[in-house]
Amino acid sequence: MAERYLDLALVDRREVLDVAASASGRPAYLLEKDVWVVWSLDTLFAGPLRAPLVFKGGTSLSKAYGAIRRFSEDVDLTYDIRALVPELVRGRLDALPPNRSQEKRWTKAVDRALSAWIRDAAAPALARALHVVEPGGEVAVKGGDVVIRYVALPEGTGYGRREVKLEFGGRATGEPGAAMEIRCDAAGHVPGVQFPAAKPRVLQAERTFWEKATAAHVFCVQRRVRGEGFARHWHDLVRLDDAGVAASALADRGIAEGVAAHKTVFFGEKDASGKWVDYREAVAGGLRLVPTGDARSALADDYARMVEGGWLLDEAEPFEVLMDACQTIEDRANGRD
Repeated sequence: MAERYLDLALVDRREVLDVAASASGRPAYLLEKDVWVVWSLDTLFAGPLRAPLVFKGGTSLSKAYGAIRRFSEDVDLTYDIRALVPELVRGRLDALPPNRSQEKRWTKAVDRALSAWIRDAAAPALARALHVVEPGGEVAVKGGDVVIRYVALPEGTGYGRREVKLEFGGRATGEPGAAMEIRCDAAGHVPGVQFPAAKPRVLQAERTFWEKATAAHVFCVQRRVRGEGFARHWHDLVRLDDAGVAASALADRGIAEGVAAHKTVFFGEKDASGKWVDYREAVAGGLRLVPTGDARSALADDYARMVEGGWLLDEAEPFEVLMDACQTIEDRANGRD
């Protein structure tokens, strides 16, 4: 019978991960972090919580769909708004506020309900489960996030924090989505060792494509830098195109319009001239994915830092090649191919 990885002593875990690292070509510290990502998903979706969540974002594209190959520190999750604030949704098929003036009321109600669930249910359940397999670990609540800190194995060098951050949202339904199998990257490389596995509900990749495409569009029309790590969206869009997801996403008007409607209500943004970003226009022939001027330079710098930081698991294409690929996607989205 196979031994469970999390039942092993730390010294034995070190040996197992070294074997997996040698076989896979991936650093042991990333394989270790990946174990805790999968454990977290299993605890949330298969444990006593069994919350109406959906797993989304870049990590889902990597772990569930195998569409991208890059390092992702955080786990994005959405708590179905229909279950979180049913008294507001009340059977509305789009699960959106009826008008912009109601958006703040809905957002405040969602934030209160989600914070209470994280504080009173999610964090305590994760802490109890973690104590069983990692007595020296810790679960902390930071705003709308839950941070799981594990006892990291010794590592001379490495990129990334020795923790897993679960980022929760509650302003969407998580549709369309489906349950999918998730395995650890180390699984299969060490005979006789059983690694954690999970089966979360995962947001459809086409929806994630449009969420990332509209985020890139906002950056292009605002023409300004907003934090670090935003180059991942452009990398992911090109990988999704390589995987055939972009083509099916561009053909699915329902998903495109659903993303536009949701962002119009909950994530209103203004462009460089101070006008509200028109998401509906963006998904109907006005999409911009390739920035210009200072925004392009900022994106190039961010992409260089992402590559130098070891985020990409494969050899990265030059920035200009990435932009050419994004231009091709933009042209197809806008009917110019």
